Amino acid sequence: MPETVAKSVYLVDAYSDPVVVRIDGRACFQNSACLRDFIAEMLKQKKTRFVLDFQNCASMDSTFLGVLAGAALELKKQAPGGSLVLARVGQRNLELIRNLGLHRLLTVDAGDFSMSFTKCDTALQCAGRTELDNAKLVLEAHENLVTADESNRAKFQDVLAFLKNRVEQK
Repeated sequence: MPETVAKSVYLVDAYSDPVVVRIDGRACFQNSACLRDFIAEMLKQKKTRFVLDFQNCASMDSTFLGVLAGAALELKKQAPGGSLVLARVGQRNLELIRNLGLHRLLTVDAGDFSMSFTKCDTALQCAGRTELDNAKLVLEAHENLVTADESNRAKFQDVLAFLKNRVEQK
């Protein structure tokens, strides 16, 4: 595993309201499953307000963005009054979010967000995953992007076809 991915981490404060997640490093397919699982667990515990701090997010890929889309879609389904806020989003990451239409699905704050992120000191642990688990995660994430904005279908049609074939073969 490349060193940059190993250092990438999600630091959380699961006991605050809203639940806070600070992204340190790269947010990508290698580490998105633990974030997806964490948000799902918080929803089970009836937590419905989330803030993700992007100040130290070096980069993100479409799988991570699809995990965010899936979290926002699930939140709307389970808790229509809930919120998923992306805070302190840099210009490059903001462009990626807008290009995929996610700004219409969740709240994006690209300025100085008036909230402390210092209590985010618990690192999420990403369990080992099989190749099939990873393929399913990436497929689900890209399907979420299409659900979030139908124009994403054309952008990801080759990825979707490849992954569907891969998952069906296993």
